[in-house]
Amino acid sequence: MYASTVRGLLVRGMLAGLIAGLFAFAVAYVVGEPPVRGSIAVEEATAAHDAAGAAAGHAGHGGGAAPAAAEEEEELVSRPVQSTVGLATGVLVYGVALGGIASLAFSFVLGRVGGFSPRATAALTAAGAFTTVYLVPFLKYPASPPAVGNPDTIGQRTTLFFLMILLSVLLGVGAIILGRRLAPRLGNWNATLTAGGGFVAATALAFLVLPDNTDAVKPEFPAALLWEFRVASVTVQVVMWVVFGIVFGVLAQRLLAHRTDSAGDGATAPQPASALG
Repeated sequence: MYASTVRGLLVRGMLAGLIAGLFAFAVAYVVGEPPVRGSIAVEEATAAHDAAGAAAGHAGHGGGAAPAAAEEEEELVSRPVQSTVGLATGVLVYGVALGGIASLAFSFVLGRVGGFSPRATAALTAAGAFTTVYLVPFLKYPASPPAVGNPDTIGQRTTLFFLMILLSVLLGVGAIILGRRLAPRLGNWNATLTAGGGFVAATALAFLVLPDNTDAVKPEFPAALLWEFRVASVTVQVVMWVVFGIVFGVLAQRLLAHRTDSAGDGATAPQPASALG
């Protein structure tokens, strides 16, 4: 594939990622923000309850008035800004970045994993990216709302999550390579099943080897709210990758069809009379 074609696919992948990000932002705002607000409310209520208990204990033991509560640290960015401008910026940047990366993956696998059309290859690329970049890591380390987890372990949890993403992507690439090598001997269908089974087995082994999340969900945290947040998280990712696969498939199909037509016209164009000797 020519560098100009890859560049064109990269631009279209980023554009498709931007469009997918807009849809994902709309879903995240409508579906994801309510459980986030509910989680923050639970966290604030718990903190207020603990502070009231501490104040009552101080008054009971000391017999004097409780010391004035320390002023709450002022938020650098307010919640309305976080839930609108901040959320939109994060989701759109995420969509553009992953769209560009996915377009490069598409450029690599096109024509190497079967005789699929560009549109079908784009759909397969989006499905593979969703599975390896989000779904597999989510199954090991599911997303949690703000009130769940110890803030002191955020760095550790983030490191484990990105390590799981890296392992999942590497195992996915390995499964593709294995399937290609087995296809001549086993056939496409059996090779795909074997490679898929190997990916599942290797992923299960990684789940056993990597440490679990040591931050258990607090008993007082509403289970329904936690479930709603995690369903919303999965929904946002599904919408993003489905929209990306559809939009990028259309854009890639048009680009590659145009390049093929241009190459065909150039190959069959009649030569000038002066060039015929």
